[in-house]
Amino acid sequence: MKILITGSAGFIGFHTAKFFLNKGHHVVGVDNINHYYDIKLKIARNNELKKFKNYSFKKVDITSTNKIKKIFLKNKFNLVIHLAAQAGVRYSLVNPRSYIETNLIGFFNIIESCKIFKIKNLIYASSSSIYGESTKKKFKETDPAVSPIQLYAATKRSNELMAHAYSSLYKIKTIGLRFFTVYGPWGRPDMSLFLFTKKILNNEKINVFNKGIHRRDFTYVDDIVNGIYLCAKKLVKKSSNKNIFEVVNIARGQSVKLKDFISIIEKKLKIKAKKRYKDIQKGDVVETAGSIEKIKSNFGYKPTVSIDKGVEHFIDWYKKFYKK
Repeated sequence: MKILITGSAGFIGFHTAKFFLNKGHHVVGVDNINHYYDIKLKIARNNELKKFKNYSFKKVDITSTNKIKKIFLKNKFNLVIHLAAQAGVRYSLVNPRSYIETNLIGFFNIIESCKIFKIKNLIYASSSSIYGESTKKKFKETDPAVSPIQLYAATKRSNELMAHAYSSLYKIKTIGLRFFTVYGPWGRPDMSLFLFTKKILNNEKINVFNKGIHRRDFTYVDDIVNGIYLCAKKLVKKSSNKNIFEVVNIARGQSVKLKDFISIIEKKLKIKAKKRYKDIQKGDVVETAGSIEKIKSNFGYKPTVSIDKGVEHFIDWYKKFYKK
């Protein structure tokens, strides 16, 4: 297959591109390699992908309508995997405009190009944040998602609604992936595992919000990518006549307290963290955990990497990459 992967120099995009390249597919990667975090990490990821002969890269911002259309014009894609986005819940409080431009206008450019160039298979990244402050122990895809508490979540829910409209009007088969707290090697520097590891190794205090009692469904990146693959495999085989719009959770299916997650990091580093306790941050949700019954039963998904092993893999990568 010929696959377009946007955000290919990003965390999940990099791992997804590498997975499909290893399977022999031709991947066209698109990324603007912006300065949201250290571009050296993004360039290093992209250089890893450039080792594959079946990879081609376009340094393009998805908000550029004409440049995106040119990519679609020059390539006949069997599948589009749209993972480019302005990420980060907290950053949306500081720079809201970038979320509107990238997550709404950028998404529109991708799905509109799918319509124009008759691409029938689109997978895109949504987020567990769309569930807002639900009091349920595990979020199901059938739960209401009408009360996002951050702009980031609102843009991701908007993507789902836009996809529903395009699926209905133009018979584009779409699957929105509601990711739950992804972690692993090559992760983003603004994510908790990266921040904690870096500060602990540098003998700096780590910020622990809400006494570390809020819970997250930490999901290892290899499990996430396997979920993407299973969805893609089924999507391209699916008829355009029914169930052409879907959303699915991709998670481990179990939440853990942040303080317990920190304990695992301390154990793997063999260093006790210096902690600075702070109140819960604005826009933070106390607990997220995803039901994975739908993706298990409909797509054959099964997470395999424990948090203990996943944290170990990240720390091994971090020490090697940053020569610690």
